[in-house]
Amino acid sequence: MRQRAPSCVEPNPSRPYDAPVTIQHVDANGLRFAYLEEGEGPLVLLVHGFPDTAHSWDAVRPALAEAGYRAVSPWTRGYHPTEIPTDGKYDADTLGADVIALIEALGHDDAYVVGHDWGASAVFSAVGLAPKKIRKAVTLAVPHPAGVVPTPKLLWAVRHFFDLRRKGAAQRIRDGGFEHIDTLVRRWSPSWDFGPEETADVKKSFAEPGCLEAALGYYRALALKIPAAQRKPVTVPSVAFAGLNDIIAPEAYEKAARRYRAGYEVVKMPGGHFMHREAPEVFARELVRVLGETGSTLRS
Repeated sequence: MRQRAPSCVEPNPSRPYDAPVTIQHVDANGLRFAYLEEGEGPLVLLVHGFPDTAHSWDAVRPALAEAGYRAVSPWTRGYHPTEIPTDGKYDADTLGADVIALIEALGHDDAYVVGHDWGASAVFSAVGLAPKKIRKAVTLAVPHPAGVVPTPKLLWAVRHFFDLRRKGAAQRIRDGGFEHIDTLVRRWSPSWDFGPEETADVKKSFAEPGCLEAALGYYRALALKIPAAQRKPVTVPSVAFAGLNDIIAPEAYEKAARRYRAGYEVVKMPGGHFMHREAPEVFARELVRVLGETGSTLRS
């Protein structure tokens, strides 16, 4: 049975594809999660990254609903209006446990899971924790850790991993009027000419007490050692979306193929780190396609 508790409506009129969607809540893995949903059918769980919110998928949910899926995008742990965990746990395997718990709490035995950025890390862990719960794993903008080879160029590209872990990082971002959020988005998606409405949702969320500290907790929880659940081979059909202008080149996704045992496809997308928002029509079309396919191919 679905557990729903409608609360408020938050349309974003600045986006032409946005329609009013009721925020709902569900209890999962010891937290109260807020989420948006559209459609009926097999569950597609859409997990956002940083700096982002459930609104990251505003152009994707309607396309999935039209294709016959129930599309659900939660605010991940600590992101307002989802609850901030009192235990301060933000490691990847905990994020993966959230994914599994959300599938169950939403009344489904299994789901297609789609994760961007930290959401991708959550998906990698979820398939290691409970592969039978995952129909297909789709990840964006982050290759499987097994495909990443540290180089000076890559370390410079991901220098935010070090900066966002520093003491006082949250206050410095607030003191700068959250302009650093826009700086990061421009760095990661250099060809995206986005307007202020694209980061308004996450800035609003980060303005809530404790939310920005929670979001940066994901970075503080990162360890050099690959999380336990991600060390296992991936035994569910999987797809990786790679932005052609992202800070990590598509080749890293191809090198990760050896980790997959049940079919693996790399889809090269126009745009950078936020490819699903830079080219939403292209992404939605490709996502609907891959959700209905299995196999191992490389597309560009």
